[in-house]
Order: sequence, then C-alpha cells, then structure tokens
Amino acid sequence: MTRNTISELPVSERPYEKCQASGPNGLTDAELLAVILRTGTKGQGALETARQILELCSPYGGLSGLYHLTFGEFQKVSGIGQVKSIQLSCIGELAKRISRNRTPREQAFCTPEGVASYFMEEMRHKEKEELRAVFLNTKGHLLKELVLSVGTVNEALISPREIFLDALKYQAVAMILLHNHPSGDPEPSSEDILVTKRVVEAGTLLGIPLLDHIVIGDNCYISLKERGML
Repeated sequence: MTRNTISELPVSERPYEKCQASGPNGLTDAELLAVILRTGTKGQGALETARQILELCSPYGGLSGLYHLTFGEFQKVSGIGQVKSIQLSCIGELAKRISRNRTPREQAFCTPEGVASYFMEEMRHKEKEELRAVFLNTKGHLLKELVLSVGTVNEALISPREIFLDALKYQAVAMILLHNHPSGDPEPSSEDILVTKRVVEAGTLLGIPLLDHIVIGDNCYISLKERGML
C-alpha cells in the first residue's frame, strides 16, 4: 500500500525520526529534501513532494539538478510555491559555497588540485563554458577573480590585452585561467591550447606569468601545466 503522507509512515521510517536516530547520513536524498520542505499538500506529504522534485532533477544526475532548475520549474511540483522554490535554490547555492570553503583560500592556489577543488562545485554544473581569470599576489593568494567570457573559449573573443589590463589594475604578479566544459569531459580543445599560448606569451612580456590553465569537467579536471602545455 502506498503511503502519501509522512504521518501514515511507521515512526521508524519518518525522516525526522530517522535523522534523530541515525543522523542525516542515514537518510535518502528524498528524505533529506522532505526534512527541509517540512510540509507537503493535502493528500501528499513532504516525502512524496521531495520525490517529485528529484524526478525533475533526474536529467541532471539527481541532486545536482538543484543547481540548474529555475524557480518556475520548481513550482511545477504540487506544494512548491515561491518561498519553497527559493529555499531549494538556496540549498544548491549553499552546497557550492560549503564545497569551496573546504579548501582554505590560502592553500587553494598552490597546486592545480587545490585550484580545481576550490572552483569545482561552482563551475562543473554550468550549462555554458565560462572562462575565468584568477589574479594572485606575491604570496600566491587571491587578489581578484573575474569572469572573462561566457560561451566557447575562442581566441577571437578572448583578448590578452584586456586580461592583462585587469591584471595590472589589481596589481597581480601572476595569474591562472580556468574554464569549464559542460560536456563533463575536461580534455582541452585546440582553441583552449591556442588561447593559453597567446596568454603565456603576453604574460612573459609583461612579467605577469600565467601559472596554469585548468579545464573543469564533471568532478575531474585537466591542468595544462601538468600536461606540459605552458
């Protein structure tokens, strides 16, 4: 028999009680969302509402859909109005920020792995390519992070002159480029390599070296420095 509301479930199967007994790691994705949603609608509890939200998220690989769905898409689910759609979007944003804060800023830019970890959750879910520049001071700490372009990384669209004007503006002594591949495959394209070479040449002339260009995939990355392409 299908039980639509939490009150119809045995006490041991109710999300709040399960969390209390075994901690949040003992809950399914639907149960975690149900705890946050708190209430459903007449005849449909928070758990069933949570399952419907996960169904919407399924094209994005499950909970990752929380990064992608709009307020309007959330509101297609019965029981999800403006307030709850905002709450769900904020959960996705909170997850990204927690992931970024796991890598202290002072350590993030010392290695390709640190840089990729710092930006991974924020960039791997984006549906368009986004090229960023990270400007560093003499200690290798972050001075400024800028989005340079949205769309395919292309030498015709990316001007080293504009990049280094920004680098000089923020008094950077070094920089790192990053961009994501929405396909999830971080293998650099010929355009990625060409853009990198142009920025390396300009940086050498200006005394602001490009330390790395990192391509973000789906929970994976490629460092052009590690590939010997710098």
